[in-house]
Amino acid sequence: MGKRKSQLDPEDLPDAPAAAKSNADSDSDEDMDMVNVEFEWFDPQPAVDFHGLKTLLRQLLDVDAQLFNLSELADLILAQPLLGSTVKVDGNETDPYAFLTVLNLETHKDKKVIQDLTAYLTRHTSTSLPSLAPLLAPSSPAQVGLLLTERFINMPHEIVPPMYTMLLEEISWALEEKEPYAFTHYLVLSKTYTEVQSNLPAAEQPPSKKKRNAGADGEIFYFHPEDEVLHKYAVGWGQWEYESPVDEGASDSKRTFQELGVKPGAHAILIEAGKFAEAVEAVKTYLNGGQ
Repeated sequence: MGKRKSQLDPEDLPDAPAAAKSNADSDSDEDMDMVNVEFEWFDPQPAVDFHGLKTLLRQLLDVDAQLFNLSELADLILAQPLLGSTVKVDGNETDPYAFLTVLNLETHKDKKVIQDLTAYLTRHTSTSLPSLAPLLAPSSPAQVGLLLTERFINMPHEIVPPMYTMLLEEISWALEEKEPYAFTHYLVLSKTYTEVQSNLPAAEQPPSKKKRNAGADGEIFYFHPEDEVLHKYAVGWGQWEYESPVDEGASDSKRTFQELGVKPGAHAILIEAGKFAEAVEAVKTYLNGGQ
């Protein structure tokens, strides 16, 4: 049985039962038969979730996923099955559509994947988030929890608040059992994107009533809208371009703005532990429409 169950507004989800057009000759979105989806939250399941978590971790880390041993990272997540959540739609034996968990960087500092992640984060936040490097230094007494969360892109945002709420509860219970989750800080690893001009020849670009230009000011957008709320409670945040080479056509393959492409980037948010519960409440209010 799941930790929690909820039926949200229907979504056209990846890998969910396909929505069918009621009229194959119609271009109207109103002709799409929507699928009612019931979401369930589960503890991570070592016997079931390994490959699903690797898929979501690969999506979270994007092209830089190749820099890390995702199998080792998934194993670390599954080694703490009473902490964190997955979201599924067809029962516990299916792959997760979303997950959220936290890993103690100090506790796992001898793991190669954590060493690689720590070096990567230090390397890329030295300028944009200078307060992080001292916390990650070997001599630091800080206990930094690396918060990892990802979901398929069409998942409704309302699935997120329960994952954060349950994480707080589970950390509280773990501390009562003297488990190593007395964090001083939380580091949320996330993603952003910017609009870029399409590389497609003009003849191959979709028609547009009004020509759009890639933002000259480099405006940054967030794959996870709750990140903007977390900023308000953060010590700081930083973003960087992925260091792995990107195929020139990749932005076009991720196109969501007609003739403009999408260029993803990495993002990290540092929050003091004393502010985290308040930040979670703000995320709940924001994603639940102010309720």
